[in-house]
Amino acid sequence: MPYVKIQITREGATREQKARLIRGATDLLVNVLGKDPATTFVVIEEIETDHWGVAGETVTVLRERAGRPRQ
Repeated sequence: MPYVKIQITREGATREQKARLIRGATDLLVNVLGKDPATTFVVIEEIETDHWGVAGETVTVLRERAGRPRQ
């Protein structure tokens, strides 16, 4: 019973994109390991950019510095 957890920043991933991630992760486990898709669980967790840090700074700050506004 595989369990896959995908963490992404909360920046507007669409319902369709999330469905594609779930399908893709499931297909990968089926194709590579022969897992049963009926017992393969995929969870997507969206994290606020203020709660995700890289190199000692939040993703919010890094993106603002790069000229990419918060979504």
